[in-house]
Amino acid sequence: MRIAFDVSPLSHERTGVNNYIRGSLAGLAEAARPLGHEIVAFAPTSPAGKRVIPEALAGIDVETKLVALPGAHYWRTAWSMLGYPPAERFIGKFDALHFSDWMYPPQTRGVRATTIHDVVPLHHPQWTTKRTRSMHGRKYRNAALTCDVVFANSAFTAADFARSLDFPLDRVLVAHPGIGADFSADGPAADLGAPLLADTDLSLVVVGGQGWGEQPQLDRPGIVRLGYVPDAELARLYRGAQAVVYPSRFEGFGMPITEAMASGAPVVVSAHESMDEASGDAAVRADPESPQAIASAIREALAQRDELRAKGIERARQFTWRRTGEVFLEGYERFA
Repeated sequence: MRIAFDVSPLSHERTGVNNYIRGSLAGLAEAARPLGHEIVAFAPTSPAGKRVIPEALAGIDVETKLVALPGAHYWRTAWSMLGYPPAERFIGKFDALHFSDWMYPPQTRGVRATTIHDVVPLHHPQWTTKRTRSMHGRKYRNAALTCDVVFANSAFTAADFARSLDFPLDRVLVAHPGIGADFSADGPAADLGAPLLADTDLSLVVVGGQGWGEQPQLDRPGIVRLGYVPDAELARLYRGAQAVVYPSRFEGFGMPITEAMASGAPVVVSAHESMDEASGDAAVRADPESPQAIASAIREALAQRDELRAKGIERARQFTWRRTGEVFLEGYERFA
């Protein structure tokens, strides 16, 4: 097979979805190349993206088809909504096309596939921007109407998408995220020194981009806000943490959960069912709406640190990008 794989989002900062795109493509290449399949990573992207995407794809054995377009977002949107010209005009003949979050390019033949990471914009529009709601809403509808197979990052997301978009569940395959090579229990651990938090000798280190909407006030003693950090530094922080807390209200899967486990950290996770598959029985669960519940869960994690660390490392072993790529390949072949 010749497989066309959309990598447009890799022109931007490597966060969850982009890490999934990059990791799953690497896993697909690892699984498909020995069988004689060809993979073409393609993207209509900005001039800056044409420089950045090859860096993101370094070490992955794929052909690339990148076209630099000023105002690439508007070109991708117009191409998707107009439905012309077909992707074959740009990529050449292919047997399967796998599109991402940013566009749904037209095609004349071959298996049509995409990945759904969550359907948060449908359930909780107040948590997303207007542009995100519009772009993802169109993508969901197109996927439900035109895709032969849809891949979901968890069984929770698979059922949620099928139910919300009236799509056959037997055509949604679960492709759990793998874990990047940076996330290992072996390696340097961060030591931030840090001030004290409440009546403990712990500090609260907050990692991640600021996002949008109203932000919590974190400028108080005992809290260190680091913002976005690359994976290598994130792994150091996980290894140096007494506990990693992930109190998300809703996820498609929750990649930081398994990454922290792989790095040897005891993990406290929201009790929301969307994180069941990542957590298994290797994390302490807590109501994300209750500060008291989260504080109690942290104390429990500290008391069970050695047991949780061992469970987490063992659980993390089952999530590999190679397996993600194998699921993709199984889907393309099944619906060819």
